[in-house]
Amino acid sequence: MGFTSTPRGARLARRLTALRRDARGIPYDTDDHHEIVLIVAESTADAVVHGHAPGRDFHLRVHAPADGRTVRVEVSDARAERAPRSPAVAPEATGTGRRGGRGLLLVSRLAARWDRHPRPGAPGKTVWAQYTLSDRAAPSGSVPPCVR
Repeated sequence: MGFTSTPRGARLARRLTALRRDARGIPYDTDDHHEIVLIVAESTADAVVHGHAPGRDFHLRVHAPADGRTVRVEVSDARAERAPRSPAVAPEATGTGRRGGRGLLLVSRLAARWDRHPRPGAPGKTVWAQYTLSDRAAPSGSVPPCVR
């Protein structure tokens, strides 16, 4: 789904993800729910701050692959030249006293994996994170696979 590249758009993306994850079997009051929503919050905030291009939206996709054990968050924006460092070289802490710059550090701590790649079919990049669900939070039965 596309959202305006503004703080309001990032907030709406986070709230929609929270609502949809609850509806799809990952309840509000679980650690898995909170951590997935935090990954979305940090990723969409980065898209607004670092990926904003005038007149361009960012896009969010939250996908639960058929394995039922993971949730993949993908955030695409229009600024390919402002790509984050790859996970292999991401800093452990900024240590600069700045108020920001820790979003991907949080994502790297919560997600099993994350990375970025060029945005397919459009200018920009996609930053993705794969979250592994805990045993007690795995949705049972058939779960619709995607929030778009």
